[in-house]
Amino acid sequence: MDREILRRFQAGDESALQAVYRRYGGAIHTVALAILRDPELAADATQVTFLKAWRAAATFDPDRDFAPWIYAIARRAAIDLLRKERPASELPETLAADPGAGIEETWEAFQVRLAVDALPAEEREVIRLSHFEGLTHQEIAGRLGVPVGTVKSRSHRAHRRLVELLDHMREGGTA
Repeated sequence: MDREILRRFQAGDESALQAVYRRYGGAIHTVALAILRDPELAADATQVTFLKAWRAAATFDPDRDFAPWIYAIARRAAIDLLRKERPASELPETLAADPGAGIEETWEAFQVRLAVDALPAEEREVIRLSHFEGLTHQEIAGRLGVPVGTVKSRSHRAHRRLVELLDHMREGGTA
């Protein structure tokens, strides 16, 4: 994220908050959904995350990476909501025993969501229909009203971009 936006965010600029939300809102929702497993609660956790981040903006160092900072806020907000909604006896065993369990999987989901959100809209839609709705290329073509070849080329380009965007997650990745 642009350092100038982060500096404005830290200084309390509302337009910077909007930019941060546009960039991270979907990914934060994915993090919350991975913990809460309820879309409505995940939406609540997303709002709580940005409210807490806004209130703590002055403590953020704009020269540091923003994603881990806001991700930590999101994770705590989601766990707090989960604990509020369910007694400890109903919490998933891993969360009840160790609130840090599954952080790697949640971080990976967050990174994938950021990468998918960074794709051009047409490629993002093909990925969504293919991977999240389980449609075939033929079904995607029918849904979008484009030739199958167009779906295949968009899928190929999207996957190539995702490999580049997610390379830092591989062991020995370049980033």
